Amino acid sequence: MPKFTKELVDSLAEKLLIGLSDEENKLIIDEFAIIDENISKVAKIKDIEKVPVMTHCLDDFTFELREDISTPSVPIEDLLKNCGSYEGREVEVPKVVGE
Repeated sequence: MPKFTKELVDSLAEKLLIGLSDEENKLIIDEFAIIDENISKVAKIKDIEKVPVMTHCLDDFTFELREDISTPSVPIEDLLKNCGSYEGREVEVPKVVGE
């Protein structure tokens, strides 16, 4: 597994379309150094690969799947009554991205 470097974090941030300051970049590198250290400790546990995989943290966890029952939804006309501006079934919302 590659170490987290400033260049790697910057590259990942660019792919995610987020800008990071040098301070934020260092914070991420420091946090991943702690995570790597903890993973290394777990990896050193003898016969760790023989431990069965857990699906839940509680031994007595049980679940029941409910029956999938279709129920009618609220009519679109009733929902559109709450909108300030709409055309057909499309609701106009304020622009939140870009200029």
